[in-house]
This record gives sequence, structure tokens and C-alpha cells, in this order.
Amino acid sequence: MVKYQISPIDRTFSALADPTRREVLMRLKSERGLSVSDLARPLSLKLPGLMKHLDVLSDAGLITRTKTGRTVSVNLSTGPMQDAMAWLNQYERLWTVSLDRLVALVEEDDGQ
Repeated sequence: MVKYQISPIDRTFSALADPTRREVLMRLKSERGLSVSDLARPLSLKLPGLMKHLDVLSDAGLITRTKTGRTVSVNLSTGPMQDAMAWLNQYERLWTVSLDRLVALVEEDDGQ
């Protein structure tokens, strides 16, 4: 069996694949420093389920957690997201060039 190291960008995209985790990130974007309880309230999850999602987000570096007394606050960490966007932007240029060629071909066909 082949063993390999999961790269940070793989962890980022894996974490972003789940709609619940994306919803948590969107909430943290608009409401910084929410407690775990506050994050769980609007979701149809119990606290242990949310904690598993937060573990995945934390392992991917997308959130940080801070404990003050008995309260754990969660904050968004944008570094991994910026790395993912940089990676996607490389491919966006390729898609744009391909689409531009397609448009040129279609316009050429329409002119004949």
C-alpha cells in the first residue's frame, strides 16, 4: 500500500467539501469570535457533531480556537483559503484562454 502525506491544500479542499463546515466558515466571516455553543445553535447538530467539524476545520488551519475560562471561541483563519485561491487562479487563466478560443471559433463560424 502506498503511503503519502496529505498536503495542506488537500486538507483545505477536503474541509471545504462539506456544506456544514462551509456554513460555519461563513458565520465566522461575519461574526468573529463566536463560542462553540453559538455556532451550534442554528445548526441541526448536537455539540459532539459540531466538534468533529471544528476538528476538521482546525486541522486544515481554517479556524483557530481560544479558551477563556469555560468558553471556547472560534475565529476564521484565512491563510489556507488564500493558498487555495492562488492555486485555483493558476487554472482560471487556463480556462479563460480555452474559453476565449472557443468564443473565437464560434464567432468565426457565425461569420461564414
